Amino acid sequence: MTTQGEQFPPPPGLQPQAASAHRRGPRVTRQRMLLWVALAALAAAGSWAVTRPNPGDLLPGLGPTSTKPATGTTAPGAAPAQPLTEAQAFAADWYFPAQRGIEQDGYKGRRANAGQGADCADAVLDKAHDPLRDSGCQGYLAVAFVRLDQQVDTSVTVLRFADEAAAGKTGAVLREPAAALLQLQPEGAPAAPGPQAGKQPLTSRRVAVVGHYVTVTVSRFADQRTTAAETDHSLDEATRAVGYAAGLPFAWM
Repeated sequence: MTTQGEQFPPPPGLQPQAASAHRRGPRVTRQRMLLWVALAALAAAGSWAVTRPNPGDLLPGLGPTSTKPATGTTAPGAAPAQPLTEAQAFAADWYFPAQRGIEQDGYKGRRANAGQGADCADAVLDKAHDPLRDSGCQGYLAVAFVRLDQQVDTSVTVLRFADEAAAGKTGAVLREPAAALLQLQPEGAPAAPGPQAGKQPLTSRRVAVVGHYVTVTVSRFADQRTTAAETDHSLDEATRAVGYAAGLPFAWM
């Protein structure tokens, strides 16, 4: 493409009289027509490259006006998104999102509540006999699940440690019956009548060490009954299914 005001030299072999005639006025030749056609095509292509709309643009030709997030390479000078650290990702909604239920070995349940904290003492039932004191626990997650028929409630607590040795030592302590953790109740669940005085509701409990994490899973009937038929394995089935599902995300860490 030439700049404005630039003159084209006479074609080679043009006779002086022809050149003189050329200076007196423009003469349309086949070569000139082809040249102008080519220049017009280049100009049109350049204009299209500038004004063609991007997919999703609200107003064509005004640049990326779409409200849709752009995809592709990171803008020059922008810092790339950093992956979450293990501590940042240790959140109930990250590992146990509300919309994801559990379906395992015949058990079907949904998430009914969730909580988390950096002070593991908040997850202990008996503060006077804290089994997590000086254990090196770095944080906890507590998630409540309800079987779809709403007959069985299950609470799972996940404890995070710096290494497998600390997790294994604490797991052994938590297997003792007196080392109980709080059981997170389903959100909005009606208050149960509770067991009779001097009796404890039937529960099924499971403690597992998974890498440098410990999971404590407890299930009980929603009505907190104290007895059940010997053939009723509902609590064990719920504890096994929820405990397995809770430990699975941490098995490869």
